[in-house]
Amino acid sequence: MDPVADALTRIKNGYRVGKLKVVIRFSKLILKLAKLLEEEGYLSKVEQKDREIMVTLKYNSRIPVLTDVQRVSKPSLRVYKGVKNLPVVLNGLGIAIISTPKGLMTDKEARKLKVGGEVLALIW
Repeated sequence: MDPVADALTRIKNGYRVGKLKVVIRFSKLILKLAKLLEEEGYLSKVEQKDREIMVTLKYNSRIPVLTDVQRVSKPSLRVYKGVKNLPVVLNGLGIAIISTPKGLMTDKEARKLKVGGEVLALIW
């Protein structure tokens, strides 16, 4: 039912079993989310093919770059935070993905632009 949670779970499970590539269903939000994870260094490569997104996972000497993902806002319970209440993940070692009126961004970018929004996920 929740395509964002499905995409994050596929990425996390791909890392856990040691896969090199993962296929995710296409949507504009999920493509932007994957591109954001690629910019932050959690994914190696993101490609769009037809109605699928091919994600190449990133490892540092066989150790997964991404440790865990926690979905915060769900379709049944949306979680919105103001700029002063944005979460800090592992004292700045992880990122929180925020959906703002200015687009999808990390918690650090949202603080810099002084904008709050819906907290989609915590990643570390």
